[in-house]
Amino acid sequence: MRYVKSIIIIFLLTILVFSCTEKIDIQLDDSYTRLIVEGSITTDTMVQTVILSTTSSYYYNEPAPMVSGAQLSISDGTQTFNLHEDSAGVYRTEPSVYGVAGQTYTLSIKLEKSIGGYTDYTAISKLNPIVPLDSVSLLFHPDWAKNGIWEVKCYVQEPPTIDFYRFLILKNRMLLTDTLNEWFVTDDKFFNGNYTNGATVAYLQQGSVRDGLAPGDTVTVEVNSIGKEYFNFITEAQTELRGSNPLFSGPSANVKGNINNGAVGFFAAYSTTRSYTLAPEFKK
Repeated sequence: MRYVKSIIIIFLLTILVFSCTEKIDIQLDDSYTRLIVEGSITTDTMVQTVILSTTSSYYYNEPAPMVSGAQLSISDGTQTFNLHEDSAGVYRTEPSVYGVAGQTYTLSIKLEKSIGGYTDYTAISKLNPIVPLDSVSLLFHPDWAKNGIWEVKCYVQEPPTIDFYRFLILKNRMLLTDTLNEWFVTDDKFFNGNYTNGATVAYLQQGSVRDGLAPGDTVTVEVNSIGKEYFNFITEAQTELRGSNPLFSGPSANVKGNINNGAVGFFAAYSTTRSYTLAPEFKK
């Protein structure tokens, strides 16, 4: 079980810093090497990115090795987007690429050298549609903490289908929820088919240098319509990162991704909608 736990830890810490500039060193037992895959395709017209690395020794005091020289493509069965290696282990499409709601996308990976006994890996993800946000708002609670807390709310007509969502928060175009541990994900169990008249999606501490708002600051809510598999992956990963409660609960399970042949990670396809509001004048 030791190498399984080590693999869980290395991947969770790797994806935790996926959107950050700071690199965290992660180690792993020598007994079993796996490919780590982090990637997505979205409805935004942009460079779509896939990152390849490997698990490393538990005693290897260096960052996880990146995987270079691979051939990657993303296809919906009619269009195929090839990825080029931008830097070691980082593969990108052209900036004109975007995903289409309703399409199912396949990530294909062909390695120069086998990892875990395989050179070919694939992952499949369906890109679900999303209803555009109507608006977002801010509500200040001066008594909730020493300097107060902002409650971030969103308004949208939720469709009657079974859906899963991820919410990201930006302040003046800077992503605040920039680690997996800070993502807010939910299903639509409590508002399926109804109008979400101010559903709370985040809290910002006014006493925080990073999260605190000044009048006129822009707060943007980004919502992604994610599949059930990706929702389960994120919630399981967050459980591993935050630890079990109570302390002496049973052993954790391996976090299930969607890459075949024993690879660790997830290739996600999702649609995106955004809305923003400005921080008002307020009394501290």
